[in-house]
Amino acid sequence: MRALLGSGGFRTDERRELLVQTMREFFGDVGSILFVPYALADHDGYLDLMREKGLDAGYRLDGIHTHDNPVAAVKEAQAIYVGGGNTFRLIRQLHELNLVETIRNRVRSGEAAYMGVSAGANAACPTMQTTNDMPITYPPSFNAIDLVPFQINAHYYPGQVHFKSDDGSIEEHFGETRDLRIQEFHEMNDAAVVGLYEGAMLLVEGDRVSLRGGPARIFRRQQEPEDVTPGADLSALLSNGTADRG
Repeated sequence: MRALLGSGGFRTDERRELLVQTMREFFGDVGSILFVPYALADHDGYLDLMREKGLDAGYRLDGIHTHDNPVAAVKEAQAIYVGGGNTFRLIRQLHELNLVETIRNRVRSGEAAYMGVSAGANAACPTMQTTNDMPITYPPSFNAIDLVPFQINAHYYPGQVHFKSDDGSIEEHFGETRDLRIQEFHEMNDAAVVGLYEGAMLLVEGDRVSLRGGPARIFRRQQEPEDVTPGADLSALLSNGTADRG
């Protein structure tokens, strides 16, 4: 199985260049990539934006929404790219179109490579329970594609949020931190959670997982979080999503 799971935040030239380079290495010479834009409402606009920003890495993105039979499109695809947006909307659409199991089977068998960014990375996890998104709609299940046994928290950042007030002063926002929210997840769930900083990516190839592009923080139930840097080997997470790194 091959998967590339990104946090998002590819808004600087440096991050975009690394993303494009990584995509070219990951997808190789595939003819086209089946792009899944269901996390946003404007599917055609999403495709246009990907091309305009160069986030297609020069590949032909084939929008799944243009196919009369999305299941057949997945079964024929050599590469699948699930974009970001609202995870609740994405998971609902994947379930309603019977795509969850179809994508899972196609990717786990090695017949198709999977790339997911932000909501698309959340969708690769066992559940969508570590998303940051507002529940704008109600999916039939929180279960996701389940390509990897751990969870991802995309757009992760440490500490408190600060914001600039109208008078220009920097104020602290006293809402929950990401760490606290993930701690709450672990009060009721066992799976490890990878907090991916902006621009960071996980490359999954067979029994290997490596960190690219940016740092991450690994959360395990009843353990102190572990900070890791690009190049880190996180393969132990594939054993059951809760194992310690060797």
